[in-house]
Amino acid sequence: MLLYGNTSTTQKTFADTTNTKEKPPNIILIMADDLGFGDVGFNENKEVLTPQMDYMAKKGITFTNFYAAAPLCSPTRASVLTGRDPFRQGIFAAHTEGMRPAEKTIPELLKVEGYSTGFFGKWHLGWLEPDKVESRGKYSPPWHHGYDETFATKSAVPTWDPTKTPKGWTSWGSQEDGSWGGSIYIRNGEPVTDNLEGDDSRIIMDRAIPFIENSINKQQSFFATIWFHTPHEPVVAGPEYLAKYPNLPLGKQHYYGSITAMDDQIGRLKDFLKAQDVLENTIIFFCSDNGPADPQVRKGNASAKPFKGHKHQMWEGGLRVPSFVYWPGKITDGKISHYQSSTNDYLPTILDILGVTLNKKHVLDGVSLKPIIFSDQNLERLIPIASGYKRLYNGTELYAFVKGRYKICIPEKGDKMMLFDLKNDPGETNNLAAEKTELLNSMIAELEELKISWKQSREGKDYKW
Repeated sequence: MLLYGNTSTTQKTFADTTNTKEKPPNIILIMADDLGFGDVGFNENKEVLTPQMDYMAKKGITFTNFYAAAPLCSPTRASVLTGRDPFRQGIFAAHTEGMRPAEKTIPELLKVEGYSTGFFGKWHLGWLEPDKVESRGKYSPPWHHGYDETFATKSAVPTWDPTKTPKGWTSWGSQEDGSWGGSIYIRNGEPVTDNLEGDDSRIIMDRAIPFIENSINKQQSFFATIWFHTPHEPVVAGPEYLAKYPNLPLGKQHYYGSITAMDDQIGRLKDFLKAQDVLENTIIFFCSDNGPADPQVRKGNASAKPFKGHKHQMWEGGLRVPSFVYWPGKITDGKISHYQSSTNDYLPTILDILGVTLNKKHVLDGVSLKPIIFSDQNLERLIPIASGYKRLYNGTELYAFVKGRYKICIPEKGDKMMLFDLKNDPGETNNLAAEKTELLNSMIAELEELKISWKQSREGKDYKW
């Protein structure tokens, strides 16, 4: 019988691989929203301007086989903070459940180690105001999960002027009076009304940098989570960024312009850390929460190239996302890693680097990427990567299971289980289900066993010890 869930999170302490007098590293988790694999320069897009991310990816480690835990937002976000598959936590789709209080999160664990913790941007793991909770979701704000400082929205806002309905936008969140009805910014439990004009990525960074500066002044290691709204719809770029793409269609100007604006803010953060003399001792992780949004792909603005599919699908384009790790004090020679990795790996990686251990009964679905960061070894992942997506109201129930070169998946609603050889067919054009039935059935059996483990966890098994 296969045992799912990695229960060993560390092998060496931080002091084992570094100077014992060195201060524990600062840690920043950056995530874009609906950014496709092919929407950044470091993944061979020659049109979009992302010089800051391109530089950091080149000097750090670029992950080409990095998977979001789900092809949509909330489940992946839960995975990032816990190292656990979303189905294990009961988070099946977008904003349907809040994160459970019993889940162990990165900020909770790092606070015990003396870190200051801050969250900035799109939360999407529960409502932020107890009196505003609707039928879809629960009150579960960042400050219930280990964050000292919070500047957050519960869900998406426009990427320019986030308090206003963009011109021409008539879908969810739009208001007749021109205000934005989808979400508002909350700081530590209170609504925010000032400094909310212009580029949303800049608005977020305006709050993240003071938190970091305050931590530096207190000589305290910090953990900052910066989850941008860009380029989630409604995607709008300001005049300065539209002007950078004069020869593109207007929709693509807005899409690329918002990404470039986000890139500028990531560069601003890097420059600030350097000016404060803490860049060398800061780890920056970057990824997207899922593939590009369906409408933006159909309009030709967004790209998951070279992969098939988009957000809400189990094709590689819905799951495989841009990712890098930048740590100039430890990663001195940039490299590209083809190691299969996922958002589940952030928690075990961070704990492994710091030498922090969890209760052995605490089930994880991720593995530490520390050996990849500190070594050039050609390692193979021992734990499969699994994804699930379930929308109760329309009957959607999709799965993907990646084990080595092979992947089984139900890519879209109505499909049967398919089998692909990702090594020879990364574009998923040749379904091998009929040809390799023994392998297909074996992988389905493993997935079914994992689904039992997920069910046991979310029904309380993991929370009784």
